[in-house]
Formats: sequence, C-alpha cells, structure tokens
Amino acid sequence: MKLDSPIFQDADAARIHLEAQRWPHGPNCPHCGNANPDRITKMEGKAHRPGLYNCMECREQFTVTVGTVFERSKIALNKWLLATFLLASSKKGMSAHQLHRMLGVTYKTAWFMAHRIREAMKEDVASAGPIGGAGKTVEADETYIGKRETPRISAQRKGRPFTKKGKGGGREKRIVVGLVERGGKARMFHLNDATKATVRDVLVRNVSRDTILYTDASNLYTETGGEFATHKTTKHSDGEYVRYEDGIAIHSNTIENVFSVFKRGMVGVYQHCGEAHLHRYLAEFDFRYNRRTALKITDTERHDQLLAMIEGKRLTYRRIGEVGHA
Repeated sequence: MKLDSPIFQDADAARIHLEAQRWPHGPNCPHCGNANPDRITKMEGKAHRPGLYNCMECREQFTVTVGTVFERSKIALNKWLLATFLLASSKKGMSAHQLHRMLGVTYKTAWFMAHRIREAMKEDVASAGPIGGAGKTVEADETYIGKRETPRISAQRKGRPFTKKGKGGGREKRIVVGLVERGGKARMFHLNDATKATVRDVLVRNVSRDTILYTDASNLYTETGGEFATHKTTKHSDGEYVRYEDGIAIHSNTIENVFSVFKRGMVGVYQHCGEAHLHRYLAEFDFRYNRRTALKITDTERHDQLLAMIEGKRLTYRRIGEVGHA
C-alpha cells in the first residue's frame, strides 16, 4: 500500500475501507450487538453525516468509529488511517513531531493520536494465552532503559527509597522484562522492581510450563526455571553467549535482538518517554515484532490487523480531578 492510496487521501474512501475491515458481513450495532441487516438502516438523508446507521433494535445511531479508539474524534478518518499505517510499518516507530508534519495536525493532536493507536496495538494477554508449549523454546531476559521516575523501595530501609552515592546503575533505571518464543511472539513488561518474585510472576503467567526456557545465569531465573520442562543458561560473565548441545543452540540472543530494536527506537526516534507511558511503547514494539516481515506479513496486512484491533479500546484526555496516569 502506498501513501497516495485513496484511503489516506479521502475520508469517504477511508470510511469504506474501515467498514470492510470491521464489518466484513455487514454493519453491527456497537450498542446492542445487533447484526441483522433487516434491522439496521443506513441514514442517507442530506441532514445526516456520511456512514451513519440506525439500529431498529435499540433505537441508537452509530458509525464505524463508535466503540473504537477513533470514536468522537474530529480528525478526518483518512488521517487516522495514515497514522495507523505509518506507526504499523515503521520498524522503530515514528515520532509525534514527524506525524504532525506529515498529517498536517498540531503536535498535541499527533501525540494523542499516537497514544490511541498504541492502545489499539495492545495485546489482550488473558485471551491470547501463554506463549511457548511442548517442544517450544522461550527466551527470557531483562533490560534497563532511561532514568526511573518512581523510586525503588528498599525493604532494608523500612519502605523508604534506596539511597546511593555516585552513580546508581540499574537501580536508577526503568526495568523491562522480555519474553520471546523462537519463531513466534514476544512480550515485554515494565516492572517497578526486578526480583525473583516479580520476574517469576511474569514468567508463570505468560509462558506455558511445558516450555524449554533459556536465560542468562542471573539469579532471577534460577529457581523459577525449575518450574518449566527444561531450563538452560549461558554465563555472560565468562564470555559465553551461545553454546551447542546436540546441535541445538542455547542462547538468549533472540530476546536481546528484540531489546535492541526497542532501544534504538526509544533512543533514536522517541528520545523521551515518561515512565507512565512506557507500557504503551512496549505494546507498540511487541505489535510490530509479532507481525514482522520474517513471518511473511506485509505492511498492508499489518495495518489491516491493527484496524481489526481498534474495537473496544478507548483512551481519553484526563479531566481535572482525576488521578494521574489513569
């Protein structure tokens, strides 16, 4: 798909394309779930806006954007589709400044559009189920990026934050734990603290117990690794990054590669990310990796898959009096 495609230039063409993606068998009412074509009427009067439908079951009106991240937006739908395509096809992401120049909207609008799209990219882990399985291999590792904004609490200091003279190292950085199934999907999680308990919680919730688990020699994985079918490690401190046993490569280089693309995007494209929003950037990079070119997924297919994920996800401006980071 090219950037001069009609769905990126004309709002009506964009609406028709989105309807085809969301309603391949005809319109569905987002209010009551009615899908009977005899009970849904398209409003085509001069006073009605394009794409408006009326449900005769619940007497509510709706368009294709109702119940999606595009709902109640005054931005032209073709600009929304162009923004989703750009974010879905840019391997290391696209900054809000670049979006605002290309879309012809304000920086504030582009920033909020990007976050809405990232919200759509978020995978429903509960319904997707764990990765891995019998005979499959999952690599796990953690990485540290940026300066943390939420202090790490010290149990030894009676719940007060850590204090340390000079450079704080990893204690002053944000923690990301990553999982990747070889030849399959990746999942990254932002943790406020990396301990055996918090890392175990991520592993047991997201990786099937009959999986072969590969990690480095960190103590974070030593005990939890015993809960999986097989757990093998490489000792990076001794310069061992890969070894072979019966012709099988034991390493955690795949998840390191996932982290590499993520960090290049965060440092080279986005440059700054508030810690409260880090989970959305992780969802963005997970989305693209899980639909990478190596899996024979094209930019157009990735874009259409993203449009299929916009339903049931809303992200609105925070009002006065609401809690921060809500």
